[in-house]
Amino acid sequence: MSRLATILGSVLGRAPLALAPFLLSLALAACQGANLTEKGPPAQTHPAVVAPPPPAVTEAPLENAPPAENATTPPGLPAGTKVALLLPLSGPNAGLGQALLNAAQLALFDLGDANFELLPGDTKGTAEGAAQAAQAAIGQGAKLILGPFFSAEVGAVAPVAQAAGINVVAFSTDEHVAGHGVFLIGFLPRSQVARVVAYAHAQGLNRFAAVVPDTVYGQTIADLLRQAASNAGAEVTDVELYDPAAKDAADTVRQLAKNSGNFDAVMLPEGGERLIALAPLLPYYDIDTTKIRLLGTGQWDDPHVWREPALLGGWYPAPDPAVRADFEKHYTQLYGSAPPRIATLGYDATALAAVLAKSAGGPNFSAEALTNPDGFAGLDGIFRFRADGLNERGLAILEIQRTGPHVISPAPASFVGE
Repeated sequence: MSRLATILGSVLGRAPLALAPFLLSLALAACQGANLTEKGPPAQTHPAVVAPPPPAVTEAPLENAPPAENATTPPGLPAGTKVALLLPLSGPNAGLGQALLNAAQLALFDLGDANFELLPGDTKGTAEGAAQAAQAAIGQGAKLILGPFFSAEVGAVAPVAQAAGINVVAFSTDEHVAGHGVFLIGFLPRSQVARVVAYAHAQGLNRFAAVVPDTVYGQTIADLLRQAASNAGAEVTDVELYDPAAKDAADTVRQLAKNSGNFDAVMLPEGGERLIALAPLLPYYDIDTTKIRLLGTGQWDDPHVWREPALLGGWYPAPDPAVRADFEKHYTQLYGSAPPRIATLGYDATALAAVLAKSAGGPNFSAEALTNPDGFAGLDGIFRFRADGLNERGLAILEIQRTGPHVISPAPASFVGE
């Protein structure tokens, strides 16, 4: 049997909606002969912070709904494996925290059993709140921490977890907080930049430029672009920085346009309204985007920006959207609104913990288990953790077309050979 630890391979017979056929294909590829029909009662939830799901709908029968608020471990069963989930459940980011918790509940129902217990903790969106939530969860017997989300919170939780000898799987993308028992499951810029540059170079693009904010993030993207171009045998000919506090980036794009004969592609590592304001400036200042390819990061994976005409033909790296489509549909049916893009991280992190809790010989949340070189497969495709706490992901390349983004280079199905 392959060593690939397929997170979602155990949910057959319980997967919501149309997920089961996809999960079966993962399971057959990775775990021939594995038990793929394991079932168990829904795991215990936290009544203080978990809102009950709305009534089940036609496409989601009652037996496929997540556990109710008052779900408890059936009498007679031993105390379960406890895993903490630290999120901002109050304060200005409470909506994001609740969405991640909702997704985690879906994973619990799909993969958890009566011996798996999730302990949600409210970080209040602060470092102090995160440290207190971590201490409380460890006091309740948590053997692994999922979350928090913000880098300052992760930095505060790390020494608490390290002192207790447990690992952390955090949602942050700040590489500075990784390592020493902290593993980042978020979408890291380095994987995104490396993937889109390698693909662009394979299509004959050899000279890259970028327009980035004059911030730590922008400088990081510029450095990653230079590294990825060098690795691919290409070069970066121009990097223009703009003041993120300025009204617009017109002067910066005008400067870029003076050198437009020196590059084949331009990276715009922005998202949302900033990207929508920035992209049209390139053709306005005579940068021909029918000949010069626009490249993005995962921040482009947003329906709001796909309608911007200046981005047509642009390429960006992201997980295959078809894989998470059923999750998004099911989530919307149960909770009454579409999940934010990163909600899948809440599902995959909880699913990872639930699978490792069923390891042969008992729950195994060790660094060795987390850094399995064959990796894991989740709603956002394959991923694996490195010893330094960073992750590598198998990403697709999407092109923005008039009907929306289309996959033009599929995500890899495994890390075999890498």
